[in-house]
Amino acid sequence: MDLDTLVADATAAGLSVATAESLTGGLLAATLVEVPGASGMLNGGVIAYQNDVKVRALGVPAELLAEHGAVDARVACAMALGACHLAGARVGLSTTGVAGPEPHQGKAVGDVFIGVAIDGEVQAYEYHFGGDRAMVRQQAVDEALALLQQVVAAAREQKL
Repeated sequence: MDLDTLVADATAAGLSVATAESLTGGLLAATLVEVPGASGMLNGGVIAYQNDVKVRALGVPAELLAEHGAVDARVACAMALGACHLAGARVGLSTTGVAGPEPHQGKAVGDVFIGVAIDGEVQAYEYHFGGDRAMVRQQAVDEALALLQQVVAAAREQKL
């Protein structure tokens, strides 16, 4: 993926982006800011590694976390929407999952959900990655960027 083009296209399309990261711990936002000009599209991000931060900073319902745990499609959706609200962005990307080395809350290592919000609409995508902790985290970032690329392409075609 050409990140320079992704950032330039997002900026040209007038898309503002915010991240809400648990499993990736800021790696997604850090990957975007490696690109000169990322300030034209990236509003900010939240590292919500602990559930109480998901609740307080992103507005994830505590009941949702208590009932389903953090590794859940609904949590990914709430995180993405919360990032949009907090940062004033049109697009929110969230990552939540199990990087390992051990399973967590009944979820296997490599179970990941990525949330994508655009203008208040949100969808979560489920993945089952292989590899070690670093590989799971990097695959989550790569997939989140691929999803962002789809949003940007749709926006550039004036579908959004």
